[in-house]
Parts: sequence; C-alpha cells; structure tokens
Amino acid sequence: MKIVYLAAGAGGMYCGSCLHDNTLAAALLALGEDVLLVPTYTPLRTDEVDVSEKRVMFGGISVYLQQKWSLFRHTPWLLDRLWDRPRLIDWLARRSISTAAEDLGDLTVSMLRGEEGNQRKEVDKLVYWLEQEIRPDIVHLSNSMLVGMARQLRERLKVPVVCTLSGEDIFLEKLTPPWYQQARDALRERVQDVTAFVSLNRYYADFMVDYAGVDRDKIHVIPHGLKLAGHGTRARRASQREFVIGYLARICEDKGLHHLVDAFTLLAKDKDLPPLRLHAAGYLGAADRPYLARLENKLRAAGLHDRFHYAGELDRAAKIAFLQSLDLMSVPTVYRESKGLSILEAWANAVPVALPAHGTFPELVEDTGGGLLHEPESPPALAAVLRQMILDPAGAAARGLQAQQAIRDRYTAEVMARRTLDLYRRLVAVPTPAKALHT
Repeated sequence: MKIVYLAAGAGGMYCGSCLHDNTLAAALLALGEDVLLVPTYTPLRTDEVDVSEKRVMFGGISVYLQQKWSLFRHTPWLLDRLWDRPRLIDWLARRSISTAAEDLGDLTVSMLRGEEGNQRKEVDKLVYWLEQEIRPDIVHLSNSMLVGMARQLRERLKVPVVCTLSGEDIFLEKLTPPWYQQARDALRERVQDVTAFVSLNRYYADFMVDYAGVDRDKIHVIPHGLKLAGHGTRARRASQREFVIGYLARICEDKGLHHLVDAFTLLAKDKDLPPLRLHAAGYLGAADRPYLARLENKLRAAGLHDRFHYAGELDRAAKIAFLQSLDLMSVPTVYRESKGLSILEAWANAVPVALPAHGTFPELVEDTGGGLLHEPESPPALAAVLRQMILDPAGAAARGLQAQQAIRDRYTAEVMARRTLDLYRRLVAVPTPAKALHT
C-alpha cells in the first residue's frame, strides 16, 4: 500500500506530534509498507532516526508570503523553489518564524479554507505532485489544522483521507477575534471532507465531537506507541538519600511547571520527608525565558534554588538518562492534555507519576496503574499526592513497574503501526491479515 503521511513541522523544536508521526512512519516502514512521511511548513525535528522526506510542502516561507502579499499567490512554481528549500526554511524557523497562535489568526483561517484560501497555489502543488509522481492509496494528515486540503485530496486523487486529532483546541483557543470564530467555523465545515479520524485516546475523541463537529463513528482510537529501544528501569541505590521529582515537557505556563514549583516549595518545608530535588527538562522558547526566570527567582527567594536544575532540551539518549534519574515525575498541565507522550516515556522507564485529573490523564492512569491523580491547578493537592508517594517508595516503585509492563504490552510502536495499518486496509478495502490488531 502506498501511504502518504503529511506531518506539520514545529519550527525547529521537538514536539509530541512530530515525534509521534516519525515513530509511526518508521514502524510502518518496518512492517514493509511503502510510506512517505512528508513535512509541511517546516522540516520535522525528531529524537529518533528521521524517516521524513527532505522536501517540504506548504513551505513556511511560501505560506507566509502568499498570506501577506497577493503577488506571491501567482509567482511561478519554479521561482518558489528559491524560498522552499528545507535548509532555508529551517534556518528561518529557528530564528524568526512564529508558531504562536496570537500571531497567526488570519493565516490559520486561510489554511483551513484550503483551495478557497490564500494558499490555493500550495494546495495545487501538493495535489499535482501526489497525482503525477506518487499516486498514493491513502493520505494521512497529522492534525486537523491541515483539513483545508482534504477536499482536493479526496476529489482529485480519489483516495481516502485520514486525519489525526492532536490537541488542536489548545492552539485555536489562543486565537483572537475575529479569527477565532472564523477558524472554528472553517474547521467544522472542513472536517466533513475527511474519511476517518484517529485519536490517541477516548477523551479527545469524545471532546472533538462537540468541539469540531466530528462524527464520533468516524473516529478510531489508536493510542500512541513508543520505540522501546534504550528505555529501561533505574536501579535505585540503597545509599541514595535524596528524592528526585522530575518534569519533562515544554517550559511554558500551559504545561504547569509553576504548579510543580509551588508544590515543591510546600514539600520542602515538610520535616518528615527526605531531602528533595526538582529537575526539569524540555524545550524553552525565547518568549518563555522570562517565565522560567520568575520560577527560578521564586525558588531562590524560598532558599531552594540549589535544589532545582533545568537540564535544557534533550536528545533521545539524554532524555532516557534524565527519566531514569527520577523517582517521580509530574507534568501538572493547565490545559486538558490530549497526548501525554512524556508520561508514556516516563512509564517506559518505570517512573511513577502525579498528574492532574483532567484530559487524557485519568484514562491513562486507569489503564496502566502508573500513578496518582490530583485536583487540577492546585499545588497543595499536587503536594499531597507527591508526599504520599514519597513516603511510600515501595508502593510508588510498584506503580512504575506496573505501568512499564502496560507500555510493553499495549503502547509500542509496532502495536500502534499494526492498528493504523488495519484502519488503512479497511478504508481502501484491502484484505487485512488475520494477525493484524484492531482498534
């Protein structure tokens, strides 16, 4: 089967969606499928072997120029190659291209309108290339911000179009008037052009029925799967006195590091607890550096700055080493999490977690037994749950090991790929082998 997977690049940073898309494409390739992972906007960045194509469709520079100046909506395709070079796009993305919703309202609406928007030329380029050179059996869009192209893909290629639902509401809810309502309206219209949807969990599948007007019967729940090579279990030394609490996510207010800092400050005052340390890692954009500085100043004022360490953005080996250095992990998100990739990675290393009781977290904890839930946006509630696990290290370790086994059983890249391939086969009416897994 010829599969084209269109994945949205994230402007040079590691992001959960890019990691998911690359892991899935690599696993499908390992199963012997003919997969083309094609970046859109910017090149992908992943901490595994990058299996994506070197060309970028809907190049971020072209998309921006066509949005701002009508002249570029009519330039020859050959001329567009000058600014569609992946290295140039990547260089600019790391320095000047904003991915903040507040700056992209008009562009978001235009992209959602597809062939009726300012980027019609890019839709034509993509469909022509697929039609003339690739001839796919199915096209998969990495998120619903790309559904504007679904109509032309289905009508001109005569193939099913699949779309992953991937936390788009977090981006959309930051759009300002009048773009917010226009984007919501365009999204609800254009999802009707998609053949089938994939959600990583039941929570987000149910959420998008109301939020985007997606037919629930068209949504297939296929959990994320990890490439397990390198993941393992840390052997805690009997002589180790300090208890390390970790955080692995983007450093920003949405992810809730400030709640963990406040909970850590409360725990540090508890004389019944062992010495504690707080270690954080994850992408830190320029706009969020003042946020981290405020948290560091808060810890300094509490006399705890020497117990906090920010490890920066980590590659795969460093990420696994970081996870294996933790006793507990918490990512107390402000928004309702739709993916939870770093939580699965923690569990792959038998690290128990404390998580807010919203989004997909209750579903994940129930399925794996890998942690405890707390009232969202409540540092005292988070501190209480962390304290419970710190005072019962054997019980916490048992939760981590139970979750690790669940990851090995149900959340691997191969399981994810087989379930996705089963969906593809049903959509294109290809017989499914008896050993294939079902959604």
